[in-house]
Amino acid sequence: MNELRKGYRVLIVDDEPDVLSFVSEALEANGFLCHSATDSRQALNKLRHNSYHLLITDIRLPDGSGIDIIKIAREKHPYMAAIVITGYASIEGTKEAFELGAMDYIPKPFTMEQLLSAVQAIIKKQRLRKNSSGKALLINSPQMKKIMELVKKVSITNSTVLLTGESGTGKEVIARALHRMSRRSAGPFITINSGGIPEGLLESELFGHIKGAYTGAHATTIGHFQAAEGGTLFMDEIGNMGQPMQVKLLRALQEREITPVGSTVSVPINARLISATNSNLKEDVENGLFRKDLYYRLNVFEIKIPALRDRPSDIIPLAEHFLSDADTSFHDHKLSDCAVTSLLTYSWPGNIRELENVIERAVILAGKQEITSEHLPEWISDSHTASNQSTNPKGTLQLNVIVNSVERHYIQKALISSNGVKSKAAESLGLKRTTLLARMKKLGIENGWKG
Repeated sequence: MNELRKGYRVLIVDDEPDVLSFVSEALEANGFLCHSATDSRQALNKLRHNSYHLLITDIRLPDGSGIDIIKIAREKHPYMAAIVITGYASIEGTKEAFELGAMDYIPKPFTMEQLLSAVQAIIKKQRLRKNSSGKALLINSPQMKKIMELVKKVSITNSTVLLTGESGTGKEVIARALHRMSRRSAGPFITINSGGIPEGLLESELFGHIKGAYTGAHATTIGHFQAAEGGTLFMDEIGNMGQPMQVKLLRALQEREITPVGSTVSVPINARLISATNSNLKEDVENGLFRKDLYYRLNVFEIKIPALRDRPSDIIPLAEHFLSDADTSFHDHKLSDCAVTSLLTYSWPGNIRELENVIERAVILAGKQEITSEHLPEWISDSHTASNQSTNPKGTLQLNVIVNSVERHYIQKALISSNGVKSKAAESLGLKRTTLLARMKKLGIENGWKG
């Protein structure tokens, strides 16, 4: 779990000693620094004298509410993340926690894997927020600009949205952007991996359960639909959901209500659904693997996210974003010209996720040095191999696409070096100013530079 970093400080608040020790031991074993509190008074005292990256708190405490701790903590440490853990059904409490900035909730009882997975996801979100330019970097290419235009149009509605595309293309990032632009932006954004939860547990995760509904259900717990009340529920890998659960999800969307496991009382829901898949749901419908009626219910508005190889002008901006966001004691890493060429000529079958991992590895190998092709995996640094193993649908990387991407990179680099003065940038590139302007227009480079 390479996202878990040493020196990451966590405050855990719960009045149950067993829960405190369980959470502390699990996190400390993975390199975290943990402080514990059994009530609001102890928690607030620790917050006055220490700073934390993450607060994990129960909602109900002997002398107050975890909601109040989150509220005070956010005032003192606005960038601190929060996770709510609770064994009680408290829709309003959970909703308020999310409005105050809580990023996740974990119903009791929970496993070590659930805890570490939630914390790991929080760290990823914090890393994305560190560099505000990250959002702009994702819409550098013409393809992604069109995607964001679609996102803007559908964000003002309550329509269900289906995000399709290969694994690692950034579907969750697009879903979060849609949520931020929507009228529900003040509400929570809840995520669930539909394919990563066993079929027998998925219903409980989505709809909640009452106490005694099944062995181990020691308390009534709300599900993700209720936790997303007034906000957005993002269901990833929707294509991996089994047929029985498909029927129950369809009914929930049609009736706008759910029935917790073990209960006979229906509960109304008010959450917008965004789903995502890397499979071809239309083919799954034709093959009888996915219900046609649910497919059309989910696919009111489809947004297909292009693969990274189909938007090469995003590769270097994303790589530079990951460089600036790398968790390392060294700073100001730069990509050499040979590294840029290698990155641009590789086909990226793993898309953005693969690019991020490659850059993180390169930073480790480069140390304080400039990143060259030697710091990249051999299958990426060898341009001939990369070209031969391209998974482009047409069977090869198009030369003009690569050339345009390289040209765009060097023009932007020259403009930055010349402080935006086009005449100086043209001189450094060995071009006339009029030629530079023509190429900027052709490549879609903004003309808001000086000179």
